[in-house]
Amino acid sequence: MLFHRQRNWLLAELRDFKPKVDLISEICILLLGPVGSGKSSFINSVKSVFQGRPTRQAIVGSDDTSITEQYRIYSVKDGKDGKYLPFMLCDSMGLHEEEGVGLCVDDIPHILKGCVPDRYEFSPHKSITPDHPMFIASPSLKDKIHCVAYVLDINSISSITSKEVAKFKEVQKEVLNCGTALVVLLTKIDKCSEILQDNFLNMNNSVTSQSQIIKVSKMLDIPIYNIFMVENYASELELDPLKDTLILFVLRQMLRIVDDILEDLPLKQVIWPLFHSCHKALVFFENP
Repeated sequence: MLFHRQRNWLLAELRDFKPKVDLISEICILLLGPVGSGKSSFINSVKSVFQGRPTRQAIVGSDDTSITEQYRIYSVKDGKDGKYLPFMLCDSMGLHEEEGVGLCVDDIPHILKGCVPDRYEFSPHKSITPDHPMFIASPSLKDKIHCVAYVLDINSISSITSKEVAKFKEVQKEVLNCGTALVVLLTKIDKCSEILQDNFLNMNNSVTSQSQIIKVSKMLDIPIYNIFMVENYASELELDPLKDTLILFVLRQMLRIVDDILEDLPLKQVIWPLFHSCHKALVFFENP
């Protein structure tokens, strides 16, 4: 019963969530990571919790093959009354340690800035350019990515290569340059109940999670408080309140981190997009 109550509290909080910056109506969360790490599964899991049943809108690939070849932006619909919630989840092609395979790293700055549209077809060999017909030349603050969640299979941490770490550092540099929040999601944990214990708020204190989180923190230079563990839905036919609670908790923490960063944005980053929009409107009315 405890997890049922916690699940319901989290659902209520997320349903009432509003970004602190008025110019942003929806928080955009980008999932990045190696092929098969659980990016698409996390998107499906979040959507499942709010739908009240398992859903599989985002196509899930294997450990060897990236099924996701398009850039996809998924809204999250609340099954209770059908309204769309103020956050979106963005899926991308899997990252690979070798060049010319998987998501092209040169695409990442464009994605972060909001220049890449939904359903853009990725090419591992060539990134999108400003002369591409689908390129969004003047994205607004609401169009950009507000949080990057780097997704890793917790069972593969020990086998992460130096090339993979180097690629993550490239991603991290671009994320920091864009002033975007960065978190790490560790997926495919074995026993959700052991991580949650008696209080999901203390999940990082369990021996198992603490050792893995410290290892990832040192490897990727990510603060411990920005690393989370989650168990996605895979082949289940019914929802589990334990999994729901952990999924919702992780989502809430990401939104809180984004809100902190948005609140600290330089004033010019908030005012300029509004000025730019008003200027375009004035030009239209003066020269219809």
